[in-house]
Amino acid sequence: MSVMNVRRLIPTTAVAGAVTLGLVTLTACGGTSDAADKGSAGKLDVVASFYPMQYLAEQIGGGHVAVTTLTKPGVEPHDLELKPKQIGELGEADVLLYLKGIQPAVDEAIAQAGVKTTVDASTLTTLEAHGTGAGEGHDHAHEGEEHAEEESHEGHDHGSEAGADPHVWLDPVKYAEVAKGVGAAFEKADPDHAADYKANTAALVKKLGDLNTAFETGLKDTTTRTFITTHSAFGYLAERYHLDQEGISGVDPESEPSPARIKELQDIAKADKVTTVFFETLASDRTAKTLAQDTGLKTDVLDPLEGITDGSRGDDYIEVMQANLAALKTALGAK
Repeated sequence: MSVMNVRRLIPTTAVAGAVTLGLVTLTACGGTSDAADKGSAGKLDVVASFYPMQYLAEQIGGGHVAVTTLTKPGVEPHDLELKPKQIGELGEADVLLYLKGIQPAVDEAIAQAGVKTTVDASTLTTLEAHGTGAGEGHDHAHEGEEHAEEESHEGHDHGSEAGADPHVWLDPVKYAEVAKGVGAAFEKADPDHAADYKANTAALVKKLGDLNTAFETGLKDTTTRTFITTHSAFGYLAERYHLDQEGISGVDPESEPSPARIKELQDIAKADKVTTVFFETLASDRTAKTLAQDTGLKTDVLDPLEGITDGSRGDDYIEVMQANLAALKTALGAK
């Protein structure tokens, strides 16, 4: 699998276990394996592949885990590369928490490293196929033309081509399902602290439940149900809240939209009273801004939360998701 199409996931089968820190040589913070051993003494060492997994590990593990993240802030997760030495050091972790298919380098390393326990988040919930369009309301009058056109344009990346969509963390309900599975894995890996893991999991699930309620309430009554975004990361979110996502590109953010897709989006924007084209902080905003300029639309950020940076609208998952909700309410004309 190439770096360019890593988001075109293939559903996976599973593993269960516990997760957390690895070696500081693999972390965004740097350091040495000796320092990592010293700093994590008496704790469950967990390696998280990228931010959504890191957040779960930290929230559920609390003070009993030492969490290292393989993907540095500001780096697209699928761009991650690991050196042979790093792959070898992965084997020293107690647990590796990852999402199979989004980072080929991690998937390959797991097979070589012999990590004691691995937890594949994709096995803890149900993955679905999404493409440039996802969610409810795909009954546009021109949809028949869309399907005819997509067969003649390789860049038009729909779910049947993309396979399973990995962006489950953008749906608070599915993310809570994953959290429960991670909590159970931690309890099994470190039974001495099972009660704390259970309590921490319950607290996180409640926070995610409150977030889900905020989205349901905030997006219940809007002027339009359609939003346009740079790439199709928000399929699960769109389905959960009865919205209609239209991605400029497919699940792979690197794919270039065809001229036919751009024309189609211009028609959709007019028909569905779309006000805003969303882009993200870790990918180019060039196409989004060009489309917005050509159609007289505004632009704003809708963050797929693949990493927290200085440019993020919040310091953690909950805060950034709340910012996403605010952006969607404005763009959709929430009443």
